[in-house]
Amino acid sequence: MQLPRSAKRTVSVIVDIAAISFALVVAMLLSKDQLIPNDLLGWLAVYCWLIIGSVAVYVKLGLYRAIVRYVSVRAFGVVLIGAVFSTLLLWALVTAFSVNLPATGIVNFGLTALLIIGGSRFAMRELHHRLVSRKKLPVMIYGAGSAGRQLAQALTNGEEFAPVAFIDDDPTLQRAYLLGIPVIDPSQIEAAVRDNRVERILLALPSAPRSKRKQILESLEVLNIRVLTVPGMADMVNGDMAIDQLQDVRIEDLLGRDPVDPDPMLMQQHIRDKVVLVTGAGGSIGSELCRQIIQQRPKALVLYEISEFGLYSIERELREMQQRLNLQKVAIYPIIGTVQRQNRIEAVMQSFSVQTVYHAAAYKHVPLVEYNMVEGVRNNVFGTLHTAEAAMHANVELFVLISTDKAVRPTNVMGTTKRLAELVLQGLAKRNGSRTRFCMVRFGNVLGSSGSVVPLFKQQIEQGGPVTVTHPDITRYFMTIPEAAQLVIQAGTMGDSGAVFVLDMGEPVRIVDMARKMIHLSGLEVRSEAHPDGDIDIAYTGLRPGEKLYEELLIGDNVVASDHPRICRAHERALEWPQMQQLLTQLNEACQNFQIDTLRELLLNAPTDYQPSDQTINDLIWRKMQD
Repeated sequence: MQLPRSAKRTVSVIVDIAAISFALVVAMLLSKDQLIPNDLLGWLAVYCWLIIGSVAVYVKLGLYRAIVRYVSVRAFGVVLIGAVFSTLLLWALVTAFSVNLPATGIVNFGLTALLIIGGSRFAMRELHHRLVSRKKLPVMIYGAGSAGRQLAQALTNGEEFAPVAFIDDDPTLQRAYLLGIPVIDPSQIEAAVRDNRVERILLALPSAPRSKRKQILESLEVLNIRVLTVPGMADMVNGDMAIDQLQDVRIEDLLGRDPVDPDPMLMQQHIRDKVVLVTGAGGSIGSELCRQIIQQRPKALVLYEISEFGLYSIERELREMQQRLNLQKVAIYPIIGTVQRQNRIEAVMQSFSVQTVYHAAAYKHVPLVEYNMVEGVRNNVFGTLHTAEAAMHANVELFVLISTDKAVRPTNVMGTTKRLAELVLQGLAKRNGSRTRFCMVRFGNVLGSSGSVVPLFKQQIEQGGPVTVTHPDITRYFMTIPEAAQLVIQAGTMGDSGAVFVLDMGEPVRIVDMARKMIHLSGLEVRSEAHPDGDIDIAYTGLRPGEKLYEELLIGDNVVASDHPRICRAHERALEWPQMQQLLTQLNEACQNFQIDTLRELLLNAPTDYQPSDQTINDLIWRKMQD
C-alpha cells in the first residue's frame, strides 16, 4: 500500500479498535448475556476505558512502530502482551463498574482479541508478500548454510528476488525445508530451473575455496542462466557490504586457484616501522602495493605519481583505510613527480629518508608503447635507471622492480624495455660501494588492472556484444592484484642483489574460453554456426602490434625454488656495468635525436632476445614524418 506511514498507523489503530469491539461483543454473546445490556451507562464506560487503555498500552509497546510486511514472531509476542493487558483491564473495569460478565466471557474476549489483532497483522504481511512476489524474479540460492539462510531472509523481505529453492550437496539438508524453502540436490538444478522459471542463481558460499567455486560455476555454465554471488567474507566482516548486495561472479573464481596465505614475517621485514616509497602509486599494481603496505604499519608511506588524479584517488582511499583500520600513526606523503627526473626523486628519497622502494611506474600497454617508442624507452628504461641511481645516492636499503612476463623473449617494444630495465638493475647490482639491494619480480596479467580484458568483456556483454578477442588461440597467465602485490612484497625479502624472481601464475588461460564463461554466466548464449539464435557474438580482431599468442615467465631452464611455494628464482645472464652504460648512452642519443631507425636497431641488438612479430616500425610520429 502506497500510503504515508502516519496513515498506515491510523489504519492499524482503527483495526485494533474494531477488533477490541468485536471481541467484546463475542464475549457477551458467548456468555449468554444480552446483546443490549440493561446497564448501558456502565457498559459504555467499560467500553470507552477499555479502548483508551488498550490503545495507549499498544502505543507504549511499540505495536504501531512495526512495519506490517516485516512482522515477525517477536511482534506476535508484543501482541500477546497487549492482549493479556486488555483482558486484565476488562476484568478490572467489569469489577469497578459492576457490570455482568462472567470469567469465561473475559477469557473469550482475550482469545478473540489476540486472534484478530495478531492475525490481521500476519494476514497483511502474507498478502503483501504474495502481491510483491508476483513481481519478483524467481531465484535459487546455491548454499543452504548460514550465508544462504541470511540471504534468503533478506530477499524475502526485499522486493527484487523471490527464493524458490536452496541448492546444497549436504545429504542431511536435502528434501528439508529452510525458512519454508525446499533444499534440492545439485543434480536437480536443471529441472528446478525449468519448473520454477528461475532467472538467477545466487552463489552464497563466501568462505568456499576457489577450487570449489570453480567446480560449481562450471556445472552452472551449461544452463546459460545468470549467476550472481554474495560479497566476500572479508567485505561483510568489515561492514563494507551487506549480504544482499549481490555481485557478478568474480573472474578469479573461474581460475579456481586459492592464494597462499602471506608469511607475516616476510610481509613486515622491509616495511614495519620503515619509510617506504612506491612509484606509480596511483596505478593498478602501485595502488594495491600501497594498500598492502599500509596494513603492515610502516613509519611513513611516500606516494610518488605523475597523474594528479591517480595520486588524489589513492591518497583518499588510504586516508579512509587509516580511519577504518586505526592506522593514523602511519604518515602518508603524496608527491607529484616523474621517474624521468632523477634530481626530483632523489630529493624526495633523501628528504624523507626512504628505506624501501617499490618501483611500479611504467608504461605497460603493449600497443601504446609500440606507437610511442621513444617515451616507452625513456620511461621504462631511463625512468628505472634514474630511480635506481637516486636510491643508491639516498642509501635506500631495498629496491624492488615490478617486472612482467612480457620481458621474456619479447616480441614488442614494451617487453624489451622492461627486460632492459632488469638489465639496468642487474648491472647496478654488480657495482661496488652501494648498500642498496636490487631485485626484480616478474608476473603476468593481473585481473582488474587498467587495460585488462575482464572489464572490457563485461562492458561488451552489457552492450550486447560483440565480445572482441584478438586470436582464438591466445593465452595468458592471470593472478589477482592483491595476491600479486603480496608476493612482490615477500619476494623482495629474498636473495642477493640482482636477483630475478618469478611468480607462479598457475596454468595459462585461453582468452576465448574466459569470454565464453563470462557470457554464459551472464545468462546469455554465444552466437555461432551451431547456435545462430545466440545472444552475443565473439569477434576475432587479429593480434595487435607486438602482441604474443602466449607469454613466458622464465629465461632458460635454470630455475630454483624458494622458501615460498609461489615464488621461484630465475638465473639470468647480465651485462657488466660498463657494457650496460655504453648501451644506455646509445639509447639516450637515439631518443634525444628522435632517431627511430637507430633506436629500433639498438633494441634488436640488445641482449634481450627481442624478436618483433613484424618488421614494421609502428611509432606514430615517425610514420607521420615518413608521409
